[in-house]
Amino acid sequence: MSKLLKIGLVAFLSAGLGVWVTFDYLQENHPPQLSSTEYEKGKDNRTQLINERNSFANLLPNENFVDASEQSTNSVVFIKNLSVINYRTGHWMDWFFEPRTSQRMSTGSGVILSSDGYIVTNNHVIEDADEIEVVHKKRSYKGRIIGTDPSTDLAVIKVDVPNLPAITLGNSSDVQVGEWVLAVGNPFNLTSTVTAGIVSAKGRNINILKDKFPIESFIQTDAAINPGNSGGALVNSKGELIGINTAILSMTGSYAGYGFAVPIDIVKKVFNDIVKYGEVQKAFFGAEFADLDNETAEELNINDLNGVIITHVQKGWAADKAGLEKGDILTAINGEPLQDRSQLEETIGYKYPGDLIQLNLKRGSKDLIKTLEFTNREGTTEVLKRMVYQSQSLKASFEAISKAERDLLGISSGIRVVGVENGFFRKLDIPEGFIITEINHSVIATPQELEEILQGIRGKVIISGITTRGRKVYFPFLF
Repeated sequence: MSKLLKIGLVAFLSAGLGVWVTFDYLQENHPPQLSSTEYEKGKDNRTQLINERNSFANLLPNENFVDASEQSTNSVVFIKNLSVINYRTGHWMDWFFEPRTSQRMSTGSGVILSSDGYIVTNNHVIEDADEIEVVHKKRSYKGRIIGTDPSTDLAVIKVDVPNLPAITLGNSSDVQVGEWVLAVGNPFNLTSTVTAGIVSAKGRNINILKDKFPIESFIQTDAAINPGNSGGALVNSKGELIGINTAILSMTGSYAGYGFAVPIDIVKKVFNDIVKYGEVQKAFFGAEFADLDNETAEELNINDLNGVIITHVQKGWAADKAGLEKGDILTAINGEPLQDRSQLEETIGYKYPGDLIQLNLKRGSKDLIKTLEFTNREGTTEVLKRMVYQSQSLKASFEAISKAERDLLGISSGIRVVGVENGFFRKLDIPEGFIITEINHSVIATPQELEEILQGIRGKVIISGITTRGRKVYFPFLF
């Protein structure tokens, strides 16, 4: 018992000591009571902080994008591209080995621009498609290609469905750096995904379009854009479409800070031209140009880096007829100061053949003004409609390439493969987009001539041409 009493006594004394130490600490360290004046001052500070927080919250548009998200997601579709890929080497091995074949499915997004089923997307989303499936609100529809424009990486497809929710169009000219935007699409096959950010820059040229006559003047945003977002909508805080999401700048292939969208003002022109004419009425300047840099400025003995320098003038085209020369520095268009190449390309993208622009330029120590009239791809100012020749015997479609493209490639003529169905031509495994220039070293001038030759030719046949990447190859056959 005495041992238990000792233990109990020690515990009691320890508890008492703990209470006394805690009380003494609180007495010494507890903050003093605030006076009424000090209390009111703290209250005012607290009120100010609340007001500042509310002011910042008011900067966030449209109730945290709830309304904009609801409006835009209803107009964004999920696109599946189903294709069959045939692999050929393009040299003598094709005489002995059958081409390898594989099936591929890629996905992307699209935006409904009209209630009768016209949808805009990226050209690379539907490129090489044998079948297009469009998914809207869990319902699947068969889509068909109306037209494409590789120079802006845009395409128009259509589904035969009435009363679709068309998105409201904005104006990219009204877009300001720093304003809030939403990117709407289907990244990683996750449908109806919305991310928010701001416009980081305008008029970006990142040299990603591989077309022979690219137009790059992207809206840059830090709203997350990932694979599958391509062809989706970039909308403002009102839910208005201001761009079509097209690219990301990343070393990994996934979002790494910035995405890029084609401005809606360019999208409108491309869309309207394709629906009305079947192809874009592209305005050709007839020259190549580059941004000014320190090295060029020092060589030309100029201080101002604004404007663009002409690096090449195509003989007989618009720039040549306007009297422009290599080395001229363009400083203004229609009286508006010209900053860089992207601004010039965007301006050209809005124009039609036959449109006139006034150019201010520097040529050495001289300040000159020139008037340029844009032409079409054939060097005239007429409205052009795409002429595609359908060959029933070959089960394929073809078109003659334009004068502008012939001049660029350095060839006298060429026939592009536009489409291939199941039949004779598909067995040749010549891909869509390939430009046929010769058959057995004889130049081919028209699609009709190509059809006649392939219908009657026998024996060893070599079809020569140019791939979509600009590489010259040939396909050997034995008929």
